Amino acid sequence: MQRDGFTQYSKGAFFMTMVQEIEKLLSDYGVWLKDKTTMREVGGSWVEITTPYLDRHNDALQIYARQENGGYVLTDDSYIIHDLETAGCGLNTGKRQDLLRMTLNGFGVKLNNEALEVHATTENFPLRKHNLIQAMLAVNDLFYLAQPIVENLFHEDMIAWLDANDIRYIPKVKLAGTSGYDHLFDFVIPKSRRESERVVQAINRPTREMAESFILAWLDTRQVRAPESKAYAILNDSEQRISGGVLDAFRNYQIKPVPFSQRGEIVAELAA
Repeated sequence: MQRDGFTQYSKGAFFMTMVQEIEKLLSDYGVWLKDKTTMREVGGSWVEITTPYLDRHNDALQIYARQENGGYVLTDDSYIIHDLETAGCGLNTGKRQDLLRMTLNGFGVKLNNEALEVHATTENFPLRKHNLIQAMLAVNDLFYLAQPIVENLFHEDMIAWLDANDIRYIPKVKLAGTSGYDHLFDFVIPKSRRESERVVQAINRPTREMAESFILAWLDTRQVRAPESKAYAILNDSEQRISGGVLDAFRNYQIKPVPFSQRGEIVAELAA
């Protein structure tokens, strides 16, 4: 009995330590975000907000805000769409328009001509700002559609694979985190009698930045999910080699990284 009690105590102490560690990580993230964000007035009625998030050129993303009708309008001033078009990635085909629309809808962002735009109130301003920036990063990733070698979208390949293996899933699911922000995940496989809930993210560019983005989203989310919930990062390894650092980063935060070329190894645990 004493030994069982000690085991329970040890598990409880370990859990508290992990919770405290994650709380500190989230707190440090908030401090970093605030410290690395700068603002200045432009054009009289607009405020330019420079964020610490980087685009594919490693330039800081900027958004613009102004008061309007008792609230606020936030926009990227057409930067993302124009940058993609300049790079030769036009978004005027039906397939790309559908993907663009689906991506923006997932964040509640509208397309005003070629500008990504959201409207906010005083109460939801931080959340709406967060959604706009996340939409900018997601649409920015569409640049890789311009590569001739990419004939099929990675996301569509994932859907085809899941369907072919009778893996049930819910696509494009928003889950709320402890921060109060929503995070959009590509697939959620509901709990079954044999397996817990599984969150699956399809990562087309398995870079350090994309890894950090998913890790932070999962850290923020998993505290309000069932304790046994699992996360998987399915990594496109057909275009580039996946670095050991990226794989280790996922494992360090209890996310299972799976190169797409090795996806057959997890069919049983996802289909269960």
